[in-house]
Order: sequence, then C-alpha cells, then structure tokens
Amino acid sequence: MEQEIQLNEHNKQEYPPMHTAEHLLNGTMVKLFGCKRSRNAHIERKKSKCDYPLPTALTDEQLHEIERTINDVISQNLPVKFEYITAQEAAKLYDLERLPDDASEMLRIVHIGDYDACPCVGQHVSETSEIGRFRISSARYQDGMQRIVFRLDQPQ
Repeated sequence: MEQEIQLNEHNKQEYPPMHTAEHLLNGTMVKLFGCKRSRNAHIERKKSKCDYPLPTALTDEQLHEIERTINDVISQNLPVKFEYITAQEAAKLYDLERLPDDASEMLRIVHIGDYDACPCVGQHVSETSEIGRFRISSARYQDGMQRIVFRLDQPQ
C-alpha cells in the first residue's frame, strides 16, 4: 500500500503565473548576482515585489538584463515539475532557512526545467509559456536591500 505524502497547508492562494515568475526572478538573482533568494516577497496578481540583500543598487542595465534573462527562460517553454524528498535530503541541496519551524518531513521541490529548483508548497503553472511577459516596473535600493517590483503581461 502506497503511503500518501503529507505536506504543510499553504497559507494563501497565489496566482500561479506570478508565483512561478517569482521563482524565475529568484533563480535569476542567484545566478547573476550570487545573492540569496528573496528575503521578503509579496506576490499578487497585478504586481509583486521581492527584496534581495545586495551590497550596492542594481543599475538600469542590470535590471534590463534580469528582464531579458527571465523572458528568455519563459520563451523556452520549460516544464514545471514536482519532486518529493525528505527534509534531510533537501537540506543537502537547498537553503531551508525560510521553511517554517513546523515544516513537514517530506518537502515538495519545484523544478522549472533545469533553470531553478526550490522547496515550495504554492501553486504554479505547468510550463513557463503560461506566465506571459515579465517586466520590472520599478526598483529601489535602501539599507542594503534591493526591491524589485514586477508585473506580467498575459501570454498572447
């Protein structure tokens, strides 16, 4: 008899394209700037924001590079898949510092092609082409934190 995997309940209903775009932004920030995934995130349907600890403010060119990179990944139509592993296994592969203290022993890892992977219980699209066009609508730097506000233009 197969055992059912028990995961923590998620505390809010996200808009799957925006939530998946947040994963792409996090993965891009880690790849391009070597920072950690967002320290704070506020994900909504119309606009979202993420904060990253960085030593200096991002330039306009760097912000355009982030947009270009994410839109390139979206256009690749990468699959979004899930894998279930123990927290002990995940600790060897992922930063788990943002997991709640009462996180379940089994974690769901969200993979966006080979581009990004992290533990997450939220809702996601099934492939990146469902996200739409990613655009940064504003950015500000204060006290060592880079805030990026972004929106999605719906796919055609």
